[in-house]
Amino acid sequence: MPQLSLSGLVKTYGAARALDGAGLVLRGGEVHALMGENGAGKSTLIRILAGLERADAGEILLDGRVLTLGSPAAAEAAGLRFLHQELQVVPGLSVAENMHLARDYPTRFGLVDWRALHLAAEAALQRLGVGHIGARVPMARLGPGDQMLVRIAATLLQGSGPAPWLYVLDEPTAALTGAEAARLFTAIARLKAAGAGVLYVSHRMDEVLALADRVTVLRDGAHTSTEARADTDQARLIHAMTGRELSDMYPARQTAALGPVLLSVRGLAAAGLASLDLDLRAGEVVGLAGLAGSGRNAALKALIGAVARRGRVELAGAALAVTPAGTWAQGLAYVPRERRAEGVMLLRALAETVSLPHLGALSRLGFLDRRAERGAVAARGAEVRLKARGPGQPVGQLSGGNQQKVLFARALLGRPKVLLLDEPTRGVDVGAKFDIYSLIRGLSAQGVAVLIASSDLPELIGLCDRIAVLHGGVHTQTLAAEGLTEAELLARCYESPTR
Repeated sequence: MPQLSLSGLVKTYGAARALDGAGLVLRGGEVHALMGENGAGKSTLIRILAGLERADAGEILLDGRVLTLGSPAAAEAAGLRFLHQELQVVPGLSVAENMHLARDYPTRFGLVDWRALHLAAEAALQRLGVGHIGARVPMARLGPGDQMLVRIAATLLQGSGPAPWLYVLDEPTAALTGAEAARLFTAIARLKAAGAGVLYVSHRMDEVLALADRVTVLRDGAHTSTEARADTDQARLIHAMTGRELSDMYPARQTAALGPVLLSVRGLAAAGLASLDLDLRAGEVVGLAGLAGSGRNAALKALIGAVARRGRVELAGAALAVTPAGTWAQGLAYVPRERRAEGVMLLRALAETVSLPHLGALSRLGFLDRRAERGAVAARGAEVRLKARGPGQPVGQLSGGNQQKVLFARALLGRPKVLLLDEPTRGVDVGAKFDIYSLIRGLSAQGVAVLIASSDLPELIGLCDRIAVLHGGVHTQTLAAEGLTEAELLARCYESPTR
């Protein structure tokens, strides 16, 4: 099997050292995960592998021979292929045409041989085990996961160029549904079985621990550890990435006192939710747990007014409005699950995303007060420890963790009474998770009531005072979080309402 060895890599940008002796060994026939907080050096290492950057020092060997990666063409010639979460596709062209973007179209008598083009694409898709995507289908009809499978399959087209043996996947599931991610994992398994290597870069520990044969961790640009999957676990990885113990990830409650009921919910129903009864007190953190489709996410959308609801809901003793504008104005704030699709405006200044629900409060005589907006955004950005050049920086230029902090800054700008969080740490690195957990704990100490819907059961147990369990859209029980185990909570999630 081929083997690519990187050792002692150093890369500096001015006074900043992005890599400080980093290294790892990649082999054909295995999945090697690369983990680390934002700023750990993962992106810089990938850019060096791709031939987009040159290391200031260090050595790269392919099967024991020095490999010079001075350009993307050199990386391709060495058999390396790169797939990013932001895929480069042409939506208006077919699957087959997209697969041939980087190579010549087959021709016959001087014209494009469309039959050969489609047959070649279909053969490559079949080699990857992808039978549900047609070669003639427009790329625009495919979801992000299937588009990624098409880009992987494109590397399997038969041709005269060098055969790929190493695939670098950078946060490949960041924008995928569960079904799309499952198909990607199947494709990765087929690549591995065929002798290819995969460098899998991800913040998602469950995926890493399920897929990887070995895991390398970078911290502050340096190699911290490389371990076989069987020899590591979540606690060891967190310590390698941050220097913290897993038990330190969830800050302790600062005060045991709870205030009056702020949010009272009786018979809440909406699409995907049959019934929820819940009281949420000032300073309390309550979780919503349940299997996929249990209604936990639907409950938050119904409360914020994003979908029609039934039932009686009161906020601080007054009937809750039924529109998002009304609920935000009353003191309810919401951080959605899908930040890119439902939360941020990627191409716009981050200040616009933060201020969007608060334009009335930031306006004078019907005009937005830009100075007040900048001041409010800067203050809330500092509160959530947002790392950005300034309020004018486009959201799309920020890391996933900082994009999530933009949404937290928006939620806090109006000083909410109740904060609704839907998968608040989804797709962020472990350092950003700790910042978010500390923020939630600090808000509860100030008397803010927090309602969290999450599929991360340890997160719910570590943060919440109580956990409401939903099954099939029905609220079945409410549990005290103290002393609760992950196994017990999962078992409760499987219990039907009639049990």
